[in-house]
Amino acid sequence: MIQNVRVFSFLVALSVGVCGIAAADEPNAVTASSAPTTSAESDKDLAAIRAQSVAFVDAFNQRDAKAVAALWTEDGEYIDDAGVKFVGRDAIEKSYVESFAGGSDASLRIVIDSLRLLSSDTAIEDGRAVVEPPPAGMPGFSKYEVVHVKVDGKWLMASVRDTWVESSVSQEDAADLGWLIGKWVAEELGNRMESEFRWVANGSFVERTYTTTRVDGTTTSGVQLIGWNPSKGCVQSWDFTAGGGHAVGVWSLNQSGWTSKMTGVTGDGAATSAVNRLRRLDDNAYVWQSIDRTVGDVSLADSDEVVIKRVPAAK
Repeated sequence: MIQNVRVFSFLVALSVGVCGIAAADEPNAVTASSAPTTSAESDKDLAAIRAQSVAFVDAFNQRDAKAVAALWTEDGEYIDDAGVKFVGRDAIEKSYVESFAGGSDASLRIVIDSLRLLSSDTAIEDGRAVVEPPPAGMPGFSKYEVVHVKVDGKWLMASVRDTWVESSVSQEDAADLGWLIGKWVAEELGNRMESEFRWVANGSFVERTYTTTRVDGTTTSGVQLIGWNPSKGCVQSWDFTAGGGHAVGVWSLNQSGWTSKMTGVTGDGAATSAVNRLRRLDDNAYVWQSIDRTVGDVSLADSDEVVIKRVPAAK
């Protein structure tokens, strides 16, 4: 499967902006045993393919080129992320021998995004590959597609194609948001929003807790976790509200700051979406706005731009 893989390490990133939206489905790691609910025979086939993926990772991490190549059919095809094609087990084994000869101690982890049977003897797998520690250069990951076939009762890889995907956000870009750590407040039309950013999980994530007090005295609160998602190659946020709503946001840099595309669900099950914008003014103030908002089939008006200010540290 993966050979010349360039990928990123786990890193910390921060972002802001809250929208009542739901967490997207996360793909299963290769060690996971979950599979679609199908017939007993189909479940057995899917489990065998997943076991083959585990065997590939083990062989790769042990630098066993022969064991890696044995997972292909005799005339199997492999196209690496540079577009170079290798046909047959001998050619595939030779390519891995040369790759392992580079002396890298990096270990491979793959994530299966989808795995489906096309027939009783054919299946397609799509996923992503991560090598740790990552090489120097632009961070990213390798997407792969595998066509599996059953030969004499055994599942083997007939065709594998890798595609390199660069991440739009680097570790340096993500670290730029460290200035958000601390307490913040905003007041708009009699409503008051208070939030605090702090490091959690030994500095691997940022937790944002917030409370909004409305003009009538009622309050709402929630929690947001922010960090780098290594399997997707982006800054991501996960939001949870007191009403049972939850959300995921995918963040990207732009000329004026950050933009997050949010999708999710309210506590009563209505689908939501929004695009949140963050524009830094200085170390003690930023502007936040939410646009393109929907709840169910209803479009909502864009929010006003809100200036959020840092609360001075107590002396």
